[in-house]
Amino acid sequence: MDWQLFSVCFITVFISELGDKSQLVTLTMSSNSSSPWYIFIGSAAALVLTSGLGVLLGDGVANFLPDRFLKAIAALVFAFIAFRTLAAQE
Repeated sequence: MDWQLFSVCFITVFISELGDKSQLVTLTMSSNSSSPWYIFIGSAAALVLTSGLGVLLGDGVANFLPDRFLKAIAALVFAFIAFRTLAAQE
């Protein structure tokens, strides 16, 4: 097992999910629920499913596009989101 790759992925996803809208929705739902464990199981399953889809899509696209090109696309998408977020503040 590649522990360095695992660690980098875990830390990156963990930090990016802190304060994310999905975490805030989970927090809100669990504060209004008498069964917070069902909220935990549902949100954890959703995160696992979306991560699985990301891995499958990434693996499939990687067969057709070079790694450097995929990283450039991701960087542009994140930059676009950042600029849209800043523009919405005005």
